[in-house]
Amino acid sequence: MTEQSNNQKNPNRRSIRSLALAGTAVALVLGGAVLGGSLQIVRPNPAYAEPVQVQNGITAPDFSTLVDKVSPAVVSVRVTAVADASATEDDSGNGDDQGGSPFFNLSPDSPEGRYFKQFRQLLPKAPPQRQETETALGSGFLISDDGYIVTNNHVIDHEKSVTVILNDGTELTAKVVGADPKTDLAVLKVDSPDRKFTYVKFADDEPKVGQWVVAMGNPYGLEGSVTAGIVSGLHRQLGGPYDNLLQIDAAVNHGNSGGPAFNENGEVIGINTSIFSPSGGSIGIAFAIPASTAKTIVQQLESKGSVVRGWLGVQVQGLSQSLADSMKMKDDNGALVTDVTSGSPADKAGLKVGDTILSIDDQPIKDSRDLALKVSGMDPGKSVKVTYWRDGASHDLTMSLGTFPSDDQLAAAAPSKSDTGKPADSVIKDFGLTLAPNDDQTQGGVVVNDVDPNGIAAQAGLQPGDVILSVGNTDVAKPADVETQIAAAKADGLKAVRLRVQSGDQTEFVALAFNS
Repeated sequence: MTEQSNNQKNPNRRSIRSLALAGTAVALVLGGAVLGGSLQIVRPNPAYAEPVQVQNGITAPDFSTLVDKVSPAVVSVRVTAVADASATEDDSGNGDDQGGSPFFNLSPDSPEGRYFKQFRQLLPKAPPQRQETETALGSGFLISDDGYIVTNNHVIDHEKSVTVILNDGTELTAKVVGADPKTDLAVLKVDSPDRKFTYVKFADDEPKVGQWVVAMGNPYGLEGSVTAGIVSGLHRQLGGPYDNLLQIDAAVNHGNSGGPAFNENGEVIGINTSIFSPSGGSIGIAFAIPASTAKTIVQQLESKGSVVRGWLGVQVQGLSQSLADSMKMKDDNGALVTDVTSGSPADKAGLKVGDTILSIDDQPIKDSRDLALKVSGMDPGKSVKVTYWRDGASHDLTMSLGTFPSDDQLAAAAPSKSDTGKPADSVIKDFGLTLAPNDDQTQGGVVVNDVDPNGIAAQAGLQPGDVILSVGNTDVAKPADVETQIAAAKADGLKAVRLRVQSGDQTEFVALAFNS
């Protein structure tokens, strides 16, 4: 599914982008994931948090019993990789892979570059530099008595060898069974003859904000570290297409990646995967992959070694109320289609740019992320009913889901950028917008040449260089087309007019509200 999660409700998309780029640099680090499956698991007694009396009659939980029960299932993960310390020489004789010398950026086809190559060939060959070993540390936990372990994909990425250290100090060589970069989950396997491993299970119920959480792992190589806090938030998104993260305030640091976050019953509610920090250390804002996500992903990794996702073949964005008004919708629930991949299931079924997907198999769609999560959890080939909004009414169609394409296939289908510096041609005063023809005939549309910073268009996020591809459901080829369609929308009594806009390599819808 090429679904993109542009699901912010704020119509001012440029303000959101500026916020993400401004201010103090933020480090997002760590990672992890797990599965319970049908295997029986060591389930601690229901109430491990025993109250302890403190000052003023306030009670605080004692997690020592819980830690004793679950700590044998928590492991440290040591990953060794071999890095070549020498720079790779290309056939030009230069010392880097950019076609220039280490000191000058010389083209290998230039006279200077050819001379430098001849000069280098006269020098004695330097002996090859020895390879250096790099070691990374992370965390994980056992999910079966025969040695299956969950951790983060980023912990074992580019691994040459993986060693798992149990809480009793035993070191075992691990095999990578499968990994999923999109959710940052990975499954390992260790073997020990005649040994049954202690393991833990995923919680069945979604955690609640305010409930206790205990994080365990290997921060900075300090094996078996335990921290506690509360669940601070649910359904956080950090930019990944399938993000649905828990936010916790239990201290999580480098090396906690892949470690479990437990509830008071000793069940795994999340896998620690990243932190929000200006320094790289814990400031009490950590994120964990929820058990509900991990169960499905880990089951596929354990059984197949990879994850197969359902695919519609659309790019989507969330709705603002102005966009909903421009389409005569009663609310802003749904995922607005900004692009349809040629030959995809959506294309073959008849979905079009500008349609709003309202439900899948009668499951309501809240926004673009909700659509991505629902479809990705369905099997390729599954026949689904899609309810969508078009031309002021809802419609139904049935389609068979495809298989989510590889990153290379998606990149090949990505739109290219175009030159958008054009002279002014038309001014739409009501919106503070100046338009010009688009010289790029392959792209079409009309170029935004200037925007009044105090106008409605600027408030909606339009910027010079954007290309307006359509107004309402009508493609536009010249500024006069934009004016005509805006006038028609206003005459039709709409509260706002919808524009489909190409901004760099992103396509999305923007609503411009009419002055009342």
